[in-house]
Amino acid sequence: MFQQLGPMELLIILAIVLLLFGVGRVSKIGKELGEAVGGFRAGLKEGMEDEDKDKDKPADE
Repeated sequence: MFQQLGPMELLIILAIVLLLFGVGRVSKIGKELGEAVGGFRAGLKEGMEDEDKDKDKPADE
């Protein structure tokens, strides 16, 4: 049903996005998206460390 997007299609989509939002807004969106991904990764890492600490504790019976 759906075909894979080739480089030409991606360029057309990028051009449309730039026309709609402008270069400044697109760069701001990219920065915010990067910060969100970084925060998500930090949260995952923190969760893994908490899980490891819980495994090291002896179980209270």
